[in-house]
Amino acid sequence: MKFGAFIFPTDYSIGPVEIAKACEDSGFESLWFPEHTHIPASRISPWGGGAELPQQYWHTLDPFVGLGAAAAVTTTLKIGTGICLVIERDPITLAKEVASLDHLSNGRFLFGVGGGWNLEEMENHGTKPSLRWKILRERMLAMKEIWTKEEAEYHGDYVNFDKMWSYPKPKQTPYPPIVVGGQGTRTFERVVEWGDEWMPNRIRPDDLGPKIAELQEMAKAAGRGPIPVSFFGVRPDERSIEQLAEAGVTRCIFSLPSATADVVLPKLEEAKRAAKL
Repeated sequence: MKFGAFIFPTDYSIGPVEIAKACEDSGFESLWFPEHTHIPASRISPWGGGAELPQQYWHTLDPFVGLGAAAAVTTTLKIGTGICLVIERDPITLAKEVASLDHLSNGRFLFGVGGGWNLEEMENHGTKPSLRWKILRERMLAMKEIWTKEEAEYHGDYVNFDKMWSYPKPKQTPYPPIVVGGQGTRTFERVVEWGDEWMPNRIRPDDLGPKIAELQEMAKAAGRGPIPVSFFGVRPDERSIEQLAEAGVTRCIFSLPSATADVVLPKLEEAKRAAKL
């Protein structure tokens, strides 16, 4: 079992440098930052975590800037987006950001991606919510072309470019692991077609085992080997970890509060004890 930590790094919380050093020193495998470019003040889209949306959602730092700072002060800690909102980013620019971060971190980047939940937010970026999964698919396929080809080109309904040169290429071959977040009805199709790992969050451990078994059957039918599974938002207790391991989870990611160091570091220590690091 691998163990990671997730936090919203904000303008009022512990910074990326301090939390990255603490995670590496504590023996964690990975550190994950989320993404929201902004939160529309209309607050129409409901948040799955409850009635009131925490302010960290609109105070969070850009994940690539934050992860770059984290990478600069660590040597073994993997750094990941949890998740990157691909549908809110230009795929050519994003491919460059991913490759640059993987290059500068010496191959330590984990590319967590998803479709997002805030419809107004994606609309502000010019993405029609009903098309977001089709757009996400094409952008992921197009970025793979950029990462793996000397002269990349892609021609789809939502992404279209002729032959181009783009460097650096990712340090990891052929590209950083693509960790697909979510647990919708078609999530497994996406994981099997263009993803490398699955990252669910709001699923009961009792329901998770059958889901993972279904995913592995789909992977086998597609001629793929077992697909790693990371669970996002693990409680820091040994029984929860045992249940997830029994279900087939390969990485537990603990959630940390977006707060100052005096609050966050004891929580990190609690997670460390639960993971027996």
